[in-house]
Amino acid sequence: MTTTVEFDDIVDDRFGGKAHGLARLRRLGFPVPTGFVVADPAGGITDDVAEQWFTRMRDAGATPLAVRSSAVGEDGGDLSFAGQYDTVLGVGSAGDLRRAVQTCTASTGSHRATAYAGRDVATMHLVVQQMVDARAAGVAFSADPATGRRDLMVIDAVAGLGDTLVDGTASSDHLILDAQGDCVVREVGADPVVSAEELEAIRQGTMRAAEHWGRPMDLEWAIDRSGRLWWLQARPITTLPGALDAMDSPLAGDDHVYTRCNIGEMMPGAYCPLTAAVSGFAIDYAMQMTQVVARAQPGYERPWRQVGYFQGHMFLNLTEGTALSSGILGNSLEQFSMSVCGRVVEELVPQPPQPFVRRLVNTVLLTGFALSAGPAIRRLGDQIAGFAVPGSGDPREVLQQLDDGVGLFCEVMVTHVRSSSRAAVAANVLESVMIRRAVSAGGSEDDGRAAASRLMAGASDVESAVMLAELDEVAHAIAAGSSGADFLTAEPEDAVGRLRASSSPAGVALRGFLHRHGHRGYRELCMRDPSWGEDPQGLGTMLQVMVRSASTPTERRAVSRSEEAVIPAPVRFLARLARGGARGREETKSKLAAMAHSLKLGFSHLGKVLARSGRLPDADLVYFLDLAELHRVVGTEDITDLVGAALRRREALPFQEALEFDDVSVGRPTPVVARPPDHAGDAEIIGRPAGRGCVEGLVRVARSITEAREVRRGEILVAPVTDVGWTPYFTVIAALVTDIGSSVSHGAVVAREYGLPCVVNTLVATRSLSTGDRVRVDGDRGVVTRIT
Repeated sequence: MTTTVEFDDIVDDRFGGKAHGLARLRRLGFPVPTGFVVADPAGGITDDVAEQWFTRMRDAGATPLAVRSSAVGEDGGDLSFAGQYDTVLGVGSAGDLRRAVQTCTASTGSHRATAYAGRDVATMHLVVQQMVDARAAGVAFSADPATGRRDLMVIDAVAGLGDTLVDGTASSDHLILDAQGDCVVREVGADPVVSAEELEAIRQGTMRAAEHWGRPMDLEWAIDRSGRLWWLQARPITTLPGALDAMDSPLAGDDHVYTRCNIGEMMPGAYCPLTAAVSGFAIDYAMQMTQVVARAQPGYERPWRQVGYFQGHMFLNLTEGTALSSGILGNSLEQFSMSVCGRVVEELVPQPPQPFVRRLVNTVLLTGFALSAGPAIRRLGDQIAGFAVPGSGDPREVLQQLDDGVGLFCEVMVTHVRSSSRAAVAANVLESVMIRRAVSAGGSEDDGRAAASRLMAGASDVESAVMLAELDEVAHAIAAGSSGADFLTAEPEDAVGRLRASSSPAGVALRGFLHRHGHRGYRELCMRDPSWGEDPQGLGTMLQVMVRSASTPTERRAVSRSEEAVIPAPVRFLARLARGGARGREETKSKLAAMAHSLKLGFSHLGKVLARSGRLPDADLVYFLDLAELHRVVGTEDITDLVGAALRRREALPFQEALEFDDVSVGRPTPVVARPPDHAGDAEIIGRPAGRGCVEGLVRVARSITEAREVRRGEILVAPVTDVGWTPYFTVIAALVTDIGSSVSHGAVVAREYGLPCVVNTLVATRSLSTGDRVRVDGDRGVVTRIT
């Protein structure tokens, strides 16, 4: 015989997740409509039973009724079954109640429910409650299921009953609240469904439920005609990835200023935890050791002082950098922030300047450290060649070799930072001189920057430009060969595979290119992203774009020296130093990529060894553990919880990849919710000049290297930032515009060598422009102008 169960008697989910959730809400003191649970009504109910139940509710003043499913497994921690079972509203008689029980019970075997669950559905129970005469109803998520962000709350509201929201027949008011309760997204009609006070009550109740459950929650609510808030359902959000900040580094200080500028060029996008533990650690180590040389700190102190890793993204700590700028000559806080962010960072607090003599000594030490990098650079090749990629089947031995490799990687990073500093010293001095010359001649600072950019063009034998020229030769050899058409129509991976095995001139050229540059690629310091040599799909797609454009080659603009001939000899000397610095910087970056490539191969091997031994469910999971955790994995202890955490981190990475941040943050960086105004009405976008020339063309916005594969000949590439993986497209495009960057960033250096107009550090270009817009790029002035 079918029985009823009171909400106060339910202590677990044996009667389904919905019933258990309502029982917990009642015990917490939430207003929950009067009702009871019908246990396993599979055999149906008699007219007498229906009359008895309906009379009970009518006498309590709790009619009409709502009858809803509460199947075992529904509204649980794994599956929600949202909308998979039937609900009957407005039950106004005993006969209607009997039929409603029959309808809801029968839906347990519906095709949609079994297809959703992928199996036969468990026992069905039902919740019978007073139906709220709703003036407004909706749902509240204590975390944003669309973005995975747990610092946001999403509330949707409709007028009347909530069934129109659930079935999608009504457009809801949509609100997103931040952790402080401020509304950061407000999409409402002319007459908002809920008042500010009601919204706050919903927010408070949602937070209280999430705190009680100890996890993000999805709640349904309704406000009756008298204005009373009722809670109709509580269930865990089943679609969230792991917490996006689960692997965040510690803050160096609550008021420290962090930026994505500069480091975003080297480390664009979001990265797996292993990359943070290897490359992020190495960058931080190298920067701290630079601080030590300049006596800005006594010695290496702790990880994550100069660099931060937040929600998968890398940041520079500007506050720590001010210790360096305040301790040397000729580098004010304003100059420091301009060199990193392209603007004066008002949020930075200057440190007290040190005595002149100390600053003089520090400047000499730091300059010597940068300018004497030559011997260290020349040793890099032998140092890197001395590291053998692990091949053992013993995971402990493999990890020990990789630990040693990470130590070497840190030293290579120090040398690269020295080389980059050498390039920056010359470039910054040249820019300062040219700005002074321009201002004294009645021009602007931007005129001076443009002049410096022109003088830095034309460095010979720049590694990345040479590499690009060789890849361009491969593309032309393919186009000139008899199998060029077949290469274009084949799947990219198959096309590269066949070409690598070919004895044709194009095949020989490709093998030579990969022998010399196969360690390069997109996001070269990511331990998980493959290099060109291991990514035939990506390499093939890129080559197909280049081959298509090879029949109409781009004219490479010659770099004029006419301006250099009329400037003083000391300035010409500075220009030669700046060009030489750029060449050295690109050389050490290639060496750094080579060392990173060896580590990539080693960690890939470690993942395979651990997967074969059963310690990890698959080899890819190795990238979602840090080095300390890997030492646990290669041991013998139980790592079930650790594997679960790694799986959740992997689920989180695509969500982290979609996050955007302001260029500067005080304290822990928080992703932006609503994008800043896109300046769609502005005729001009102002950046910094980085490659001379002026060109008009159609925009191709590419926020990732994957989107860049759609670029067409003659288009203007607009990207957040470019690294070496983007440069093959420089043979196709007419100009380059980036959100961040500087005159010595990789994209700017290669753009200059290819005679491409280039504007960097616009901050807003990818948000302001759309693919298909027509613009004029003035690389001399650093201005992008819309053409209507």
